Amino acid sequence: MFPLTRRDVSHPLPEAHSGGARPEVCDDRPVSASSTVRRVGRPRAVERPRSELSPREEILTAAAELFTTHGYAATSTRAMAERAGIRQASIYHYFGGKEDILAELLESTVRPSLETARALTGGTPEQRLWELCYCDARLLCSGPHNLGALYLLPEVHTERFAAFRRMRDELKDTYGRLLAETSAGAALTPAERALRTDLLFALIEGVILIRRDAPGEMAADVLETLAAATADAALRLAGVPDGDLPGLRDTGRGPA
Repeated sequence: MFPLTRRDVSHPLPEAHSGGARPEVCDDRPVSASSTVRRVGRPRAVERPRSELSPREEILTAAAELFTTHGYAATSTRAMAERAGIRQASIYHYFGGKEDILAELLESTVRPSLETARALTGGTPEQRLWELCYCDARLLCSGPHNLGALYLLPEVHTERFAAFRRMRDELKDTYGRLLAETSAGAALTPAERALRTDLLFALIEGVILIRRDAPGEMAADVLETLAAATADAALRLAGVPDGDLPGLRDTGRGPA
């Protein structure tokens, strides 16, 4: 059995991997970064139900909800503070401003996929490509908010978000390298391979539009089915024969 693993959606997610251990692949993209241990920080503006989230995580969670439902431009730091249950000034204890919050949310949709790609060291190129497609699609559809929709904001094309764009370009390049290593991809010309990479990457990110039509958090079985179907479609686009897909699903998703 190909030794790739995937994380069950019901399990808690680690923030970082220990030094020598191989990171687990296919982590869901969290809305917030860091651990669930509450930090010492600025006092709250209003009393809210006890939460395991730190104030920083609650700010990110509030921003994710407001940005995806009311829009980035229409969301003020005051509104985020009220939703998070903290004073408006406390936001600046954790972030430089609204742009920094958006940058963190955007980068959280790409960083785990890059970690997944680095962890995929075994198996065939086709197996690694299927696993990355599966994990990336699954991550984009995970959680209560459709953070991938934020990619379409005009602000994302400004210099402030250059780091996010570089991360996303690195992820796309990773898809291209994996495609080139497959039997079908190796037979393509450089121009054909570049176009095929564009199409493959667009297909994966297309789940953002599917999710837009089905707001809210997906049920676990729906999420799994969509991610696997997306990965299958991506491998077909890459030129992998249909008859090879069941084996890729079995090895990519690990033992039941």
